[in-house]
Amino acid sequence: MLTGASRFRPGYQQLLADLGSGAFDVIVVEALDRLGRKLADVADLHDRCTFAGITLVAVNVGEITAMHIGLLGTMAQLYLSDLKQKTWRGQLGRALQGKVPGGKAYGYDLVTAATGERQINPVEAAIVRRIFTGFANGQSPRGIAKQLIAEGIAGPDGRPWGDTTIRGKTDRGTGLLNNALYVGRLEWNRCSYVKDPRTGKRVARPNPREKWEITEVPHLRIVDDALWQRVKERQKTLRFEVGRDNPKGNALNRVHRRHFLLSGLLVCGACGGGYTIVGRDRYGCAAHRSKGTCTNTLLIGRHEVEDRVLRGLKERLMVPDLVAVFIEAFNAEMRNLATSAEAESLAVKRKLAEIERKLVAIIRVIEDGGTAQPSEPTLRRWSRRRPRPKCASVPASLRRC
Repeated sequence: MLTGASRFRPGYQQLLADLGSGAFDVIVVEALDRLGRKLADVADLHDRCTFAGITLVAVNVGEITAMHIGLLGTMAQLYLSDLKQKTWRGQLGRALQGKVPGGKAYGYDLVTAATGERQINPVEAAIVRRIFTGFANGQSPRGIAKQLIAEGIAGPDGRPWGDTTIRGKTDRGTGLLNNALYVGRLEWNRCSYVKDPRTGKRVARPNPREKWEITEVPHLRIVDDALWQRVKERQKTLRFEVGRDNPKGNALNRVHRRHFLLSGLLVCGACGGGYTIVGRDRYGCAAHRSKGTCTNTLLIGRHEVEDRVLRGLKERLMVPDLVAVFIEAFNAEMRNLATSAEAESLAVKRKLAEIERKLVAIIRVIEDGGTAQPSEPTLRRWSRRRPRPKCASVPASLRRC
């Protein structure tokens, strides 16, 4: 189930794409908050519908106007904000009671009789201790993950192990090696999550330590303090304190954050996984490197594969017939965009001129000290839209129904 707080829902995006196609004349929803819970999103949809000549109707209020957008859209967004605060307070209360407010961590089972209660899973707990011991003794997270996969040991939620699953991020408390629950300490509110308005994806932001809520839960301890400290010491020796956007930082980390011409476009022919940068300017199978689940060990230089792609585009696509088709399609799209922009501009100008005429008329009436008489079409339109009172609400002496 997808939340109405996100405009990136596939169905909603399809609706936006179909607005100008003439596929429908009216949009009917149960209530305005079923379309979206953010004022900016529903206002944008209303503007698009108005431009396309499509009526937006909600079952509970009828035709949606600018007034409904302002009032109901604001109420929906306030409800979302209030719900977020209530959820946060509910999780806080659970954490203070020593109950886990989040998902089930590897090594534990849910106690179905009580919400938030956990109990140790002996089999998974042994794997947790093995991972901690192996890392403390010098094994890499990638090596540990490959070894577990080779032995047929399933990871969290039955997925294959990965090096990131084990090492995680120290500052955010993610990853198996950073979960303080394994030493009997529940650390909650280490991160805040906000949605990027451009993508709709959640972004984690570490909270200062004074905002953490820490509760001792000794019955959930799996790892002893000595082993935990050995892991923390080794993490410190391996950690590079590099600013995320600091150009003077470690060169290797900067390389891992770079994007190239074919980044995200190459796939492994053996397993279908991503082909990513696995060395200095060399592409390789990410699944083979991080998990060992693929047998493809072939590497290819970045410049070589880019040259192949560009040469193929030049030799196979840059021929007169195909270029002519591309130019024709490009020009047609540019004409459509220009026509659409011009039509939208004219519609806005007409609406603005109409509003200015009405304002001038109102000001003239106020200056003359009189009252304006509405035209006959306006009276008919008001009469149709004016709701009839129910008999129960009219005095008995005036009832005609």
